[in-house]
Amino acid sequence: MRLLIVEDEQAIAELEKDYLEMNNYTVEVALNGRDGLRKALEEDFDLVILDLMIPEVDGQTVCREIRREKDIPIIIVSAKKEDWDKVQLLGVGADDYMTKPFSPSELVARVKAHLSRYNRLVGTTHKSENDVIEVNGLRIDKMARRVFLENEEKPFTGKEYDLLLFLAENPNRVFGKEDLFREIWKAEPVGTDIATVTVHIKKIREKIEKDSSHPIYIETLWGVGYRFKM
Repeated sequence: MRLLIVEDEQAIAELEKDYLEMNNYTVEVALNGRDGLRKALEEDFDLVILDLMIPEVDGQTVCREIRREKDIPIIIVSAKKEDWDKVQLLGVGADDYMTKPFSPSELVARVKAHLSRYNRLVGTTHKSENDVIEVNGLRIDKMARRVFLENEEKPFTGKEYDLLLFLAENPNRVFGKEDLFREIWKAEPVGTDIATVTVHIKKIREKIEKDSSHPIYIETLWGVGYRFKM
């Protein structure tokens, strides 16, 4: 597995690199956002570890630009602790958020978890009818992790896709925001974490609904949760 660390503090980058290489990962380092973004887009990496406060191009912009082109796990690391930062970063495509300082062993554990989950989602090689969900002009290709509306592909981040797929695979069932956060982010919601679900639902609707204020696919049951209508 090939990983990219984008971190302007070289000592921290080298420490992270050493621990990851001890766990048999191939690791490259970029010391600023411009070089990190170029490497991420031009080369093949399985996961990106991205500091938020980096020179030349900030981490949020780097994350957004990577997500537009690639569907690989992105772990944000930052000294910022405000809840709104976490919600905002998850909204632009990050898969995880770690607040400095953290132990290198925790970083390794997060990397392993995200790579394992990503490989389970995309690693299948046998396609069947069950690998495609089609509803009212919406088509979800589970093997390719691609979404089409009226045969036009819609770009989805990793978590947006996971959330849409989960709802579509469980049609007509109502799920609360807390339940969806546990299912998609694999963690207990804390503080404003559940707002992340609202942000992702909004972004999904903007991509697949003709009128997001009157959705035909993902219905809101006020005070209860969401369900995918089929």
